[in-house]
Amino acid sequence: MGQEQARTYPPRPEWLPAAHVPSLSQYERLYQRSVEDPHAFWGDIAKQFYWKTPHTGPFLNYNFDVTKGKVFIEWMKGATTNICYNVLDRNINEKKLGDKIAFYWEGNEPGDSMKITYSELLHKVCQFANVLRSQGVKKEDRVSIYMPMIRELVVAMLACARIGALHTVVFAGFSADSLCERIIDGGCCLLITADAFYRGDKLISLKQIADEALQKCKDKGCPLKKCIVVKHLGREEIAVAGTCSKSPPLKRVCQDVQIPWTPGRDMWWHELMSGASTDCEPEWCDSEDKLFILYTSGSTGKPKGVLHTVGGYMLYAATSFKYVFDYQPEDVYWCTADIGWITGHSYITYGPLANGATSVIFEGVPTYPDVGRMWSIVDKYKVTKFYTAPTAIRLLMKYGEEPVRKHSRKSLKVLGSVGEPINPEAWLWYYRVVGEERCPIVDTFWQTETGGHMLTPLPGATPLKPGSATFPFFGVVPAILNESGEELEGEAEGYLVFKQPWPGIMRTLYGNHSHFEATYFKKFPGYYVTGDGCRRDRDGYYWITGRMDDMLNISGHLLSTSEVESALLEHPAVSESAVVSHPHSLKGECLYCFVTLRVGYEFTKSLEDELKKQVRDKIGPIATPDYIQYAPGLPKTRSGKITRRILRKIARNDHDLGDMSTLADPGIVDQLFNNRCNTGQ
Repeated sequence: MGQEQARTYPPRPEWLPAAHVPSLSQYERLYQRSVEDPHAFWGDIAKQFYWKTPHTGPFLNYNFDVTKGKVFIEWMKGATTNICYNVLDRNINEKKLGDKIAFYWEGNEPGDSMKITYSELLHKVCQFANVLRSQGVKKEDRVSIYMPMIRELVVAMLACARIGALHTVVFAGFSADSLCERIIDGGCCLLITADAFYRGDKLISLKQIADEALQKCKDKGCPLKKCIVVKHLGREEIAVAGTCSKSPPLKRVCQDVQIPWTPGRDMWWHELMSGASTDCEPEWCDSEDKLFILYTSGSTGKPKGVLHTVGGYMLYAATSFKYVFDYQPEDVYWCTADIGWITGHSYITYGPLANGATSVIFEGVPTYPDVGRMWSIVDKYKVTKFYTAPTAIRLLMKYGEEPVRKHSRKSLKVLGSVGEPINPEAWLWYYRVVGEERCPIVDTFWQTETGGHMLTPLPGATPLKPGSATFPFFGVVPAILNESGEELEGEAEGYLVFKQPWPGIMRTLYGNHSHFEATYFKKFPGYYVTGDGCRRDRDGYYWITGRMDDMLNISGHLLSTSEVESALLEHPAVSESAVVSHPHSLKGECLYCFVTLRVGYEFTKSLEDELKKQVRDKIGPIATPDYIQYAPGLPKTRSGKITRRILRKIARNDHDLGDMSTLADPGIVDQLFNNRCNTGQ
C-alpha cells in the first residue's frame, strides 16, 4: 500500500460543529446497539414514520442457512403502511414542507430547468395514481417504466407505490431486447415511456425503441396492451398548440421527430392527467408487501429481478441517506446517477424524499456542452452534498483541474462515491481538486441487492483512507471468509459476507427463489454472500478488491484485478485501466491490461515499460503484466461500468462475444480486437 493510501485524513471539516454528527465513539455505540438489539434500534427509527397498524409477529424473523430450510427475511411483518404516504403526505402534513422544493430539474441543455415543490409533487402523484387505477392497474400488478431523467419518472414510481403496484424501472439507455426481456420476466401489464430525449448531442428516439420492444413481446406471445407516453421533447407544445413560445434551448422544443403511434394502445400522459383528481387514498400495504423489481446483471447472462419490499426498504433508504450524507434541512443534494439503477431508487427518489430533502435531477451528461457542466450545476443550485461515480471522476480527471477550478464549488460540504471501488488516485483528485481538502468523502460500498449502503464512512465521524469503504453501516455485520468458509480475524483477505439481515436486504429474485438461494446463500450457508472480495487492514478498515471472479491466480498467488488497475492509474499518462486474466503455460494465468491515456500522451514501448515497472514497484514482481494494450476506449454498459467479460474475450482472441446489447458503444470492440497484443492466440 502506498504512503498516501495508508494515511488517514482528518474526519471533521471546519464547517462541521463538534456535536453535529456522531463522534467515532458515538458511532461505535450506536453501531453496537444496531447489531445487538435490532428490534430496539430499528424500532426507534420506525416510530418516525407513519404506520396504519403495528406489526403482529416478531419484529425480525429470518433464516440465512439453506441447510435449515427456505431462506427468508421478514421485518415488521403485519404492520401496514404506504411508502408514498410517508415520503410525501407525512412531510407535508406533519412537517409542513408543502412549499419546500422537492426537486430542481436540470435539462440536457443549460438553462432548461424546472422545479417542483412537495405539494405539487403530491398532486401529480395522486393524479397519475388515479390514471393508473383508471387503466385497471391494481395492487401487486407490475408496471414497466422506461424513461429519461425527468420529473415524470419519479411521479410514475411514487404513483405505483401509492396504489400498491410494483414498478420495474428500465434504464433508458437499454436496448429493445433488454426492455422486452424485463417486461416479459416481470409480467408487466403496462409500459410508461417518453417520446424522445437528448443525451448530450445524441437524440434518443425512446418511443421508437419502446415500440420495437413491444413488438418483440408480441412476437413472443406476451403482448402488452397499454403504453402511456410523456411528451418530453415537445413539452411546450402541449401548452402552446405547437408554437415555440419559449427561448432556446431549441433541442427540446419543436423537434420534427416522428413518434410512432399505435391507436388503442398508446396514450399521451398529459391527456390522461388533464382530468384526473388530485385526491387519491393510498393502498395500505403490509411491511413485507412487494415494492419494486429492479433487474441487475446475472452471471448466466440473464438479468436477475431483485425484489425489495415496503417497510424495511423504507427504513434503510431513509436512515442511510440521513447519516451517510449528514443530511440537514437546508441542504441541496445531488446524486448524478440514473434512476434506472438502484442508486437512483434509494438516493434520488426514496431516501431523500423520506427525509424531506431538496434534490437535483439531471438529464444530461458530465461533458455536455463542456467538461465543466457538473460544477456549473453545483454553483447554480448551491449543491451541498454531491454523490457520483468513480467512472465520472476519472473521466473528468482526463481534462485536468482548470474546468473544475474555474467554478466556485464553495457550497460543497460532503462528496460521495458510488458504483465501484474508487482507486486512490481518483479519490485524492476528488478530495483535493473538487473538494479543496475541506469536504469529507463518503466512499460507499453496496449493491442492488442490499438496498442501501453497507460499508461507508460517516462524514465527520470516521478518519478517511483513500479507496477504503471504511466501516459497516448500522445493522450490518461483515465477515471475511476463506475458501473453506472459515471466518478470518484481524488483517485478512477473502470473501466478503454478511452475517445477519438489515432492513433493506432484497427478499428474493422475482419468480426464482431457488436461484436467489443458490446465488447468495448456498456457497456459505448462514451468510449472505456478496460475491466480492475484501481485505481488512490492521485498523479494521475494509477494502473491496473486486468481484471474486475477477481474482487471478498467478503462480499460486491470488491477485486482485482492481489492485493492478489502481497501480496503473497512478501513472500520470493513464486515465482508465482494466485488467483481465490470460492463460499462461507456466504461471497458469497472467495479466493482460488495457489502458486509456490522458489527452497529450502517446502509447509507446517506453511508456509500456514504465507501466510494467509501475505495477512491479507498487505490488511486486509477481504482478508484472505480460501484456499491455492501448485502448482508445473501453467497452462499457450505459451506466458506465466496464464489461470485463468482453475484455477477457478480446485478450483470448475469442470472437464468440454473446449479447452486446447493453454496451454504450459496441464499435469499440472491433478496434480493441484490431489492436490486440500478440499473445500467440
